Amino acid sequence: MTFTLSPTVTFANAATVLAQGLTALAAGQTTLDLAPLTDVDSSMVAVLLAWERAARQRGASLVLQNIPEKLHSLAGVYGIADLLLAPHRH
Repeated sequence: MTFTLSPTVTFANAATVLAQGLTALAAGQTTLDLAPLTDVDSSMVAVLLAWERAARQRGASLVLQNIPEKLHSLAGVYGIADLLLAPHRH
C-alpha cells in the first residue's frame, strides 16, 4: 500500500495526515511524494519533523519528492529548510 497525501494539510487535518504517514513508514514506505500538496500551513512542517524522527528511529532515511515551494518557504521561516528538506529534494 502506498501512502498518498491529500492536497490540503492544515491544522484541521494534520493529526490525521501524521498518523497516516507514520503508518506508511511503519510499513516500510520511506519515499513520500509531496506533489499532491496544494494548500499547507505550518502544521505540515511539524508533520514532516515527526515523520523524519520516526524514520530515523527505524534506522531509515525519509526521502521527500516534489516538495512544494510554499512548504520549502515555511521550512525556511522556521530555520529548518537545510535540516529537513535540502538532503531530500528530488
